[in-house]
Amino acid sequence: MGALMGLLLDAGPHGYTLAPDGPAAPGEPVNVLVRRHRGLPRDRMGQRLGPSGRSLITGALATLYGARVVPGDLDRDAHRRWSVPGLGLSVSVAHCGEFSAVACAPAALTVGVDLQDERDRPHALRWLGELLGRQEPALIRDFAECEALIKASHLTKETFAGTRLPAWRPGWRPTGVGGHQVRSLALHTEGTTPLHLALACDAPAPVRFHHHLEQE
Repeated sequence: MGALMGLLLDAGPHGYTLAPDGPAAPGEPVNVLVRRHRGLPRDRMGQRLGPSGRSLITGALATLYGARVVPGDLDRDAHRRWSVPGLGLSVSVAHCGEFSAVACAPAALTVGVDLQDERDRPHALRWLGELLGRQEPALIRDFAECEALIKASHLTKETFAGTRLPAWRPGWRPTGVGGHQVRSLALHTEGTTPLHLALACDAPAPVRFHHHLEQE
């Protein structure tokens, strides 16, 4: 558990819980599986080639729910949001370098997840800060929250202008986008820079974390 420092900082009725490894129940609130994938191949530019989103989702469903799901069992709606009709789940996936995160919620909810590392990207953060109506560049945390909100809602990168993020605090925060709320935290893992994990959902819900950080 020490490899995921900070996951227990949010308390309260809708706080984060670091769940023990093992199957969950599909009807539970938001379950988030964080994995580290060592030994990934690299492209010609030296960037790691991550697993496909479909394979990450099917692997997470097997780990979280003990469910054997094939890629054909996954569905996407007009807003490119993933779902698993056979399990009654909405799903979102993100990967960053060696790490991935898959968030699963009951089908009545829409969920988005994003992971961002601390890479230097001044131009993108200045642009996002302007898009959010700020006088200063956005933070990496803001970047992750915006991506998660896009994944969970009807918004796209082209229609995001005018959206505002509430000031950060632990727990869910309303965005004014169709009832969607966001929350985020930093994951500190041994030997890497902090990762920022963000969630978006159209209703506040308890969140359970599961981790398999040493998966090959």
